[in-house]
Amino acid sequence: MIDRTGLAGFLRSRREALQPEDVGLPRGARRRTAGLRREEVAALCHMSVDYYSRLERERGPQPSEQMLASIAQGLHLSRVERDHLFRLAGHRPPVAGAGAEHLSPGLLRIFDRLGDTPAEIVTELGETLRQTALGAALTGDASRYTGPERSLGFRWFTVPGARDRYAPREHAFLGRLFASGLREIAALRGPGSRAAQLAGLLLDRSEEFRRLWAGHEVGVRPDEVKHFIHPEVGEMELHCQRLVDPDSSHSLLVYTAVPGTESHERLRLLAAVAPPV
Repeated sequence: MIDRTGLAGFLRSRREALQPEDVGLPRGARRRTAGLRREEVAALCHMSVDYYSRLERERGPQPSEQMLASIAQGLHLSRVERDHLFRLAGHRPPVAGAGAEHLSPGLLRIFDRLGDTPAEIVTELGETLRQTALGAALTGDASRYTGPERSLGFRWFTVPGARDRYAPREHAFLGRLFASGLREIAALRGPGSRAAQLAGLLLDRSEEFRRLWAGHEVGVRPDEVKHFIHPEVGEMELHCQRLVDPDSSHSLLVYTAVPGTESHERLRLLAAVAPPV
C-alpha cells in the first residue's frame, strides 16, 4: 500500500537536498528555493511538472515502477534511498545486482560534469545507459535500441552498419573482444543470466560469433587508444578512460584527444555540429 504522506515528505527532502551543480544545472543569481525547483526535478525525471508536484502534495495515482525508477535516477538517489522510495510507493524494490540499471549518485555526478566531452555510461553487456550529446554524436545515438540490440556486442554481430563508426583495421580485434568478454561474464553470472541468454541468441544468429565462441578465448582487453570514423568529420584517434562502479559493474567511458593533433581539431569540429540530446 502506498504511503502518500511518507512518499511526499521523502521526495521533498531529497529535492531540497539536491543542489543545481549536483546535476549539472546553473545556480543562477536569483535562486531562492532550497535545493532544486519542482520543474527542474520533473525535467530530470522525464515527467510533467504537474505529475511530480501531485506526488509531493500527496495526490495523484500510485506511481508505476518505471516512474519510480525515473524519479530515483533524476534525484540521484542511492540504492538504499531508491529501495525506500519503492517501498513508500507500495512496490517491491528492484532486485540488486550487476544487471540492475540504477546508476550510482557518484557516477552520475561525474557524468553530469562532462557535458562538453564525449562520454557514456554502459553496463557490463555494453548497453548504453547515458550518453552526452558529444558521446552520441561520436558513437551514434544508442537510445533508439531496445531488447538485445541495446548491447553493442549484440549489434556488432547482427545489425548491419553497427561497425561503421569503427576503423575497419580494428574490426577483427573488436569481434574477439566482444566474444571474449561475453564468455567471461556468462561464466561469472552463470546459466540463465542475461549474459548467457545473449550468448545463446548470438550463437543462433551469427556464424562469425559461433566461430569466435568455439575458440574459448578469454582475457582479451580493450585498447586505451581507439579509432572512430565519423561520417562528417572523418577518422579520430581517441583515448578512452574507464571508471568502473564495482557495485553495479557499470562503466563510465570518457573519450579524449591529444591536444594539438588532427584528432583534437576534428573532435572540436564534432562538438560544433553535434545535436543536443
